Amino acid sequence: MGEAGEEVLLYVYDLTGGMAKALGESLLQKPIEGIWHTAIVVFGKEHFFGSNGISVCSPGTTALGSPLRTHSLGKTCLPEDVFQEYLRGLEQDTFSADKYNLLRHNCNNFSNEISQFLCGNSIPEYILNLPDEILSTPFGKQLQPVLEYFSNNIGVHPGLTRSSSDFESLNNDIDSARKQSALLEEKRIKLNEKLEKRDKRKKKKKNKSKHLSDSFCTESGAASSSRYGDNYRKMSENGTNGVNVANGVQPVIDNDIEDMEKKELELKRKERDPPIVFQDTINVQNELERLVGLIDGRINPDDMQYVAELDQYMLENEGSWALGEGFLSFVGRLLNDDQLVSEVRETMLNILAAAALKDDIILVLHQDRREHILMNYANGFDKLPLLEQLALALFMCNLFEHSTTSEWLLYISEWQLGSGSVSNIRVTTKVAVNSLLSEDKVLQDRGTALVHNLACKEKMLKNQNIRRLLPAASFSKVFDDVVVELAMAVLQYFNSKPDEEHSFRCMKSLARFCQISRQDVPQLVQMIGPPPSTFKGMSNRIDEQIAEIQNYLR
Repeated sequence: MGEAGEEVLLYVYDLTGGMAKALGESLLQKPIEGIWHTAIVVFGKEHFFGSNGISVCSPGTTALGSPLRTHSLGKTCLPEDVFQEYLRGLEQDTFSADKYNLLRHNCNNFSNEISQFLCGNSIPEYILNLPDEILSTPFGKQLQPVLEYFSNNIGVHPGLTRSSSDFESLNNDIDSARKQSALLEEKRIKLNEKLEKRDKRKKKKKNKSKHLSDSFCTESGAASSSRYGDNYRKMSENGTNGVNVANGVQPVIDNDIEDMEKKELELKRKERDPPIVFQDTINVQNELERLVGLIDGRINPDDMQYVAELDQYMLENEGSWALGEGFLSFVGRLLNDDQLVSEVRETMLNILAAAALKDDIILVLHQDRREHILMNYANGFDKLPLLEQLALALFMCNLFEHSTTSEWLLYISEWQLGSGSVSNIRVTTKVAVNSLLSEDKVLQDRGTALVHNLACKEKMLKNQNIRRLLPAASFSKVFDDVVVELAMAVLQYFNSKPDEEHSFRCMKSLARFCQISRQDVPQLVQMIGPPPSTFKGMSNRIDEQIAEIQNYLR
């Protein structure tokens, strides 16, 4: 994807192959160009919706052949993996195969939905208005069986329906290869830049003083041997000096350098906007012993193996591989078994809060993408006992310790829960708001931390593309509703006259929310209050955030 973004195209087909234009006026008593079928082409693939659900193919390879016309809908900065996640959510609910309806919920409605998601533009109205035009004529209803025949028999190459395992496998292989290629290219560039900077530093020091140069070369040589030694040895074995002079390609990427770069990026993120986490709140050994005492003899004996696995993971630092495939199901049984006392759930959540500080806990969280055990439980946050609320809020705060786990909290894919739809970001927001507005001081403290972490996360580099989803006039469509809800909660919390630390967290969050939603949040600040200036003079750091907010107030 280029710097300007990925182009989004609308392919328009005539299902009747020109017959509608030839016979439309005589049959419908009005001119009609065609019976339109549309598809969205982006990231090198054609996506459309039909009676088989959401399908994908190479552009222009359906049974309809080449499109009659093509519209450019704009460009998107949305990463392809986020787009694929969005499609997975649609095909499980709004655009599943059983929801297809020729005239009311068809391929054109799907194209319009995708177009708005990717670049903030609707598809042309002459396409969307076609069903109403047809049904407004006497002959319209008689034509419906013919249209159904054409529409329901649009085919793609076998195995490329999105819901099929063959498609998933092929798509994953393609995406994996593309990402690996991009990753290697990025590493090559970064490594070459590091080497160039090192050489420049050498030359600069050499020009200053021969003595300093000799001293630097000695130290640099030792550091280089440690940092790049394995890489250079591999290059030497291949008969190269580490960089291909002809094309500047770095043939070997050192894993140690990759790990170091990741740690450097994580450190820079924390230095810039350090997340508020609670490192020493939980005594893991005590909580594990407490859990055993609470559930021993009250659950299936076979489930006690998962407690042993948890002990290995938390106390023996065996890594997340120690937690078996059934571990999350075990957690779900503890969280949802009404026969168990509330202390069981509180204790389990406290242990998970400590586990959230580990960088490999993300591997466990990813296993929950189908059942949503943790988030379904968290969605009932407002109905939970206080101690469970405290533990759950602590768990979510600590997930911000690492970028991968904090991104899990912000997933936008929706699933059906009861009569409504929920997503990770919606549940996370619900927990943050209810914690912030709680009457319990400890829960308020964790609520301010959670809101602060959410606000700072929205500014992270990895989320810049997500913040610019739609429309072009705003930084983020995904977070529009979320930041407004969080901002309203912050303003309401200000009425409780919090202390300096909590005021700073919330004022900083409000400043970030103004940056994200530059129209709605400043309007809320002015309409609801209290005015940020009320807190002026509490501390210099709060005054800085107030000045930032006032830049957005009219």
